[in-house]
Amino acid sequence: MLLTQGKLDEEKESFWNEVFHLVSCIPQNEMVVFAGDMNGHIGSSNVGYDGTHGGFGYGSRNADGFRILEFADWQNLVICNTMFTKQESKLVTYVAGPVKNTVDYIMVRQEDKAKVRNVKVISSKECVPKHKLLVMDMWFKATKTWHRKFQPRERVWKLKEEKTCEEY
Repeated sequence: MLLTQGKLDEEKESFWNEVFHLVSCIPQNEMVVFAGDMNGHIGSSNVGYDGTHGGFGYGSRNADGFRILEFADWQNLVICNTMFTKQESKLVTYVAGPVKNTVDYIMVRQEDKAKVRNVKVISSKECVPKHKLLVMDMWFKATKTWHRKFQPRERVWKLKEEKTCEEY
């Protein structure tokens, strides 16, 4: 089935509206990690999207990239791929011959941005044809375990003594 450009744009718009609705339903106190192949190029510039785009992307922005950035901005998400200075090989997620792009992204809420330690592309691993593996390292604070108050052990072995049995 051959899709016309208008039909394709309608389907993309419908997809992003549905994703927007789904992410909006997640309570603010829960962590959101939104990741995948989004088929858009957000580019290297963060102009207009300072809180969403970290400024260390790859390539140039296209129309689908604007959609991704708008979605992230509306949902108060940050695109983790753009938060760290990387070599080109650690930024490019899609390679098909001479064509190199970043189309796979990982996003988290602004509140969880401090937990992200690193995002990189493992260029030697393909997760699906032509797409490189994208990984994110996160740091979570361990919950503090409270120590129980010391309670002396019961000395049940003393019950074997006749004198202790009589007192008990």
